[in-house]
Amino acid sequence: MFFILFWSIIALSVWPFVHAHNRPLYWLLQCAVMMLCFISISHYLSDVALPKALKEGKMKRFIVLFFVGILVLNALMSLCFTLFPYFIDDTAMLADMQASSWREYYVHRLFSSFPSAMAVVTTTCGIRFYEEHYKIEQLNAKLKQEHLEAQIKLLQDQINPHLMFNVLNHIHILMQNNVELASTVLLKFSDILRYQLYECNQKQVFLHQEMRYLQDLVAIEQVRWQDELAVTCTWEIDNRQLKIVPLLLVPLIENAFKHVSRLPHQQGYVRMSCIEKQNVLHLDIENSYNPRFKREKQQGGIGIANITERLKIQYPDQHFLTITTGEDNYAVSLQINLNHAHANT
Repeated sequence: MFFILFWSIIALSVWPFVHAHNRPLYWLLQCAVMMLCFISISHYLSDVALPKALKEGKMKRFIVLFFVGILVLNALMSLCFTLFPYFIDDTAMLADMQASSWREYYVHRLFSSFPSAMAVVTTTCGIRFYEEHYKIEQLNAKLKQEHLEAQIKLLQDQINPHLMFNVLNHIHILMQNNVELASTVLLKFSDILRYQLYECNQKQVFLHQEMRYLQDLVAIEQVRWQDELAVTCTWEIDNRQLKIVPLLLVPLIENAFKHVSRLPHQQGYVRMSCIEKQNVLHLDIENSYNPRFKREKQQGGIGIANITERLKIQYPDQHFLTITTGEDNYAVSLQINLNHAHANT
């Protein structure tokens, strides 16, 4: 519709220059021939040559073709302006241009028609370039989004098997000593699997669902450690409609229990506070730590690197993460603005 309007305006602009007081059909034919030259050359450059050049990355070749097209269009325009009056011997045209011959008239038209030819070709190619550039930008944005989603899925998939192996190992150990307790942990584990299979396939889950999932993880760890660790937790939510990306906080909780240390004949501890206020999630975790009595590092240390990368991707400029190591404790503090509408999900 835009190009129909555009060429209609161009035709109305050309008509006064070719219209005569007599034989209007003849001059209408001249206008039609000129418009055919305009449209054919302009649309060849804008619809064929330009997209091909952008696709193949040969813009220098297109620029040469662009100026050649302008020169050809200018020559055809000048020829139309000259031949049609020449065939009917319209000497008034020569007088208006103060030309002594049709050849001189043609040369004069070559100079006077060049700006018009350049303006028309530049406009059509400029519009097409904008459209093609917009398509490329949209495609790049789509590819970038797909890349981010694939990267997030990879990071999330790293958590699931890592967590499942740990829990299954806990159950295996418990079954050798306390079958009833192992059964309780197995029920908790079934809730964890149900959440991972059916809820975590979504891009975002309700915060209260994610928090209940974390409570199940902590409960399993409490069963595993029993009296060896003192575990205290606080869970509070003001807005139950808030959502969060799934499994984001798991590595921090896993690390607290995996790297907790206990002095001989003393009870270690893990203190956890997960509170949401005014759409901001505050997660604070502290565990006992002593470099002389720390547990040996296990394989697959992906926790902190995983959550750091996911926070950068999914909550850019909307989170604050600090990790501090003291003489006898290890503390993590995380704040996330969950009300951020543009979080990359």
